[in-house]
Amino acid sequence: MISGPLETEIDGLKQANPGLPYDQLHSFEISNTRMAFAVNQDNPVREITSDKMRAILLGEITDWNQVGGHDLKIRVVQVREGGGVQASIEGALLGGKAVTVPNPIRVQISSQVVKVVEQLPEALGLSQLSIVKNSNTAELNLDHPIEQHLNLVTLGDPSPEMLKVINAARVIASTRLDR
Repeated sequence: MISGPLETEIDGLKQANPGLPYDQLHSFEISNTRMAFAVNQDNPVREITSDKMRAILLGEITDWNQVGGHDLKIRVVQVREGGGVQASIEGALLGGKAVTVPNPIRVQISSQVVKVVEQLPEALGLSQLSIVKNSNTAELNLDHPIEQHLNLVTLGDPSPEMLKVINAARVIASTRLDR
C-alpha cells in the first residue's frame, strides 16, 4: 500500500536501489481522501489561493501578514520525510517540487501535526481532512482541493487472488465515513 503517487515512491526508491524492475509495478487505486491545511484557532486566515499556498510551501511567503493574518512567521508542521500527505501536496500543488520552508516542524505521525498546530498560532499543518475535522484546529481552505490517493501496488500483473484482495480493499474503503 502506498499513500503517495507511484512515481514519487519510485523516484525515492531508485536512489537507494537503482536496479530493481520499477517498470513492472502496477498501481491500483483503493481510495482517496482530501488533504487539508490546519491552522490554529487564533489565526484569522481561513481561505487562501493555491498560488499563495504554493508560495508559502516554496518559502516565498514567510509571514502570515502577507496573506491577511497576524504578524507571525509561518511555521509549517508536517510528518517526517516520505509521508503520503507531503508527497500528494508536492505532486498536486508544487508540480513535484519539494516543500522548502524555513524551520519546518517535523513530527513522527500525522495525528501529531494537529496537536502542534493547536498549540502554535503561527503553525500551518499539512494533514488529511478527517484528522483536521476531528481536532481543535481550523481548516485553511484552498480554491482547489488536493486529494491523496491510496493504492495497492503489485509487481507484474496481479493474479486472480491478488485481484480479489484489491477488490475487497475497495469495498471496505468505500464504506468509510470520513469521505
